[in-house]
Amino acid sequence: MGNCWFIGSPSKYRVSSTAKSESPKDQSPSVKEEQKNGSKLPSNPEEVEDLRGNTATNPLIAFTFDEVKTITGNFRQDYVLGGGGFGSVYKGFITRDLREGLQPLQVAVKVHDGDNSFQGHREWLAEVIFLGQLSHPNLVKLIGYCCEDEHRVLIYEFMSRGSVESNLFSMLLPLPWSIRMKIALGAAKGLAFLHEAEKPVIFRDFKTSNILLDQDYNTKLSDFGLAKDGPVGDKSHVSTRVMGTHGYAAPEYIMTGHLTAMSDVYSFGIVLLELLTGRKSLDKTRPVRQQALADWVAPLLSQRKRVLNIVDPRLGGEYPVKAVQKMAMLAHHCLNRNPKARPLMRDIVDSLEPLQESVEFPSIGFIYTVVYD
Repeated sequence: MGNCWFIGSPSKYRVSSTAKSESPKDQSPSVKEEQKNGSKLPSNPEEVEDLRGNTATNPLIAFTFDEVKTITGNFRQDYVLGGGGFGSVYKGFITRDLREGLQPLQVAVKVHDGDNSFQGHREWLAEVIFLGQLSHPNLVKLIGYCCEDEHRVLIYEFMSRGSVESNLFSMLLPLPWSIRMKIALGAAKGLAFLHEAEKPVIFRDFKTSNILLDQDYNTKLSDFGLAKDGPVGDKSHVSTRVMGTHGYAAPEYIMTGHLTAMSDVYSFGIVLLELLTGRKSLDKTRPVRQQALADWVAPLLSQRKRVLNIVDPRLGGEYPVKAVQKMAMLAHHCLNRNPKARPLMRDIVDSLEPLQESVEFPSIGFIYTVVYD
């Protein structure tokens, strides 16, 4: 996963392989102020449900920690799917005998590592709140949670093929162009739904490691820990501490802390580049001028002939040239330094749909294994 970062001195509790939770003494003034002013995070399921209130359109199951242990086989090491600064993600199984009324289901269980920072608990709660009120085919489904003593656990539907990051960069066999287009369109639909919701949501940490794939390569956005409610009324942006991932965050957000839906559009443009080139947004193993993907390809995106030189060579030329050129131009618009000149996610969906329809899909079984990082 990418390196998560911040500007200023906020808590760095992130769902990332390199992020670390900071101790309470290192928390930012804004976090301390919230605690001082009486902001209280829930310590049991009843308080969680009180906070969810009438926004809770999706029923969530409040699991006990004993049930979580049963689901994960007491946290069997061979059930581990991945991990990071937040803790570990386990494969799990809900069975009928776990609790009356539950249906058998394979799940993914995200277990926070016991860090008790205010920011860490707040990010856990953000996922419960957002995924408890938002439902869409391109958002991962939250099944339930555990809030017991110091334990904070999230239980999701199981996404059998893992993240786009692990598939795009870690597989011996490359993702075919048609699958890359399917991923781009599904992710775009997920972001468009968030931006157009009755209460708009800004994802804030859009990247390939937060895009999950099911068995048929259907795309679902995950990890809402940094998501924020969008601006309301006559406000043009949300002012917030700068947190995100190097290589994906919009430059104006980094400079000002002003967060808008266009910040997500910029991040989407970076993901388009990764799908197009097969390269990571930041790669320090490459020559200096090629380490930052956006800087390297920016001069080429609008040049119809030269842009073909940056297409992932592992595709072996198996892609429609016109679709590649249109996708590159779309990325070019998403990465505009002027956020007001970037397209809306709905317009991006409209641009991608005909590109996906113009390609044939290979047999879904072409990849022989599933990789989790």
